Amino acid sequence: MPEQRSFLSLITGSFSTPAAENPTVAMVEAAYEHHHIKARYLNCEVAPDALGDAVRGARAMGWIGFNCSMPHKVTVIKHLDGLGSSAALIGAVNCVVRRDNHLIGENTDGQGFLTALRTVADPAGKILVLFGAGGAARAIAVETALAGASSITIVNRDLTRGSELAALLNERTQARASFVRWDRAYRIPEATDIVVNATSIGLFPDVEGRLDLDLDSLRRGLVVADVIANPPRTRLIRDAEARGCTVLDGLGMLVNQGVIGIRHWTGVEPEPTVMRRHLEQIFGVEVVRINQHADVS
Repeated sequence: MPEQRSFLSLITGSFSTPAAENPTVAMVEAAYEHHHIKARYLNCEVAPDALGDAVRGARAMGWIGFNCSMPHKVTVIKHLDGLGSSAALIGAVNCVVRRDNHLIGENTDGQGFLTALRTVADPAGKILVLFGAGGAARAIAVETALAGASSITIVNRDLTRGSELAALLNERTQARASFVRWDRAYRIPEATDIVVNATSIGLFPDVEGRLDLDLDSLRRGLVVADVIANPPRTRLIRDAEARGCTVLDGLGMLVNQGVIGIRHWTGVEPEPTVMRRHLEQIFGVEVVRINQHADVS
């Protein structure tokens, strides 16, 4: 008998706009190839008014899951069959998983960021300043609060979203949260331990975008993290590095949330170093974790 062959691949992907600068496809397909997983990852440009059609299409074609990035992390919820516990608390979804023919929204952003952050600093007992209040910011705020952060200041231009996120943290976590309207150059308070940019400022093609921030308040020993993965060396990372801060680029968060997503979709525990190495080759950079002797206690 001839060997039976299947020419049908498992399908995963991403819905976002803009989509062209999102390197997730390269990272995930590198993991699929390394682990001999017969799957594909399709990076799809999906406008906001077409999101429902995209989700219905993925459902009809039997996709096993997909990511949602800007600007769909909140609006995708109404097109799903249910939410995992973390996504329900955060109020945003970046990873959708097919389970028993139902599309369930999960959030891997916060856990991905937390895993990366712990390579340079444990947030337990720390004071954080977080720029942004969108989907990624909500995930990071909730997960660092649940990990024991003592205080989180949300700095955001939009009053409604910023104050809502601070209220969520105060109601659902043990962290003390406050909101600051971002209407001028923000000065990082001296007591701050960790600063996180969870906005899209600096994302390709606006690679020289710079946060409205008092650079003199970036002091030696401060941990400065950026969620931007393309490019990894954002202006914030370079500005903070020049002032002796411990910096963390966005590739760590991207890889770690990708690991969780692949596990959700396929049951395989992917090798993160394969994914990280592939991204570094694409961007021509080395890991930009600076000040390796940072205090992580």
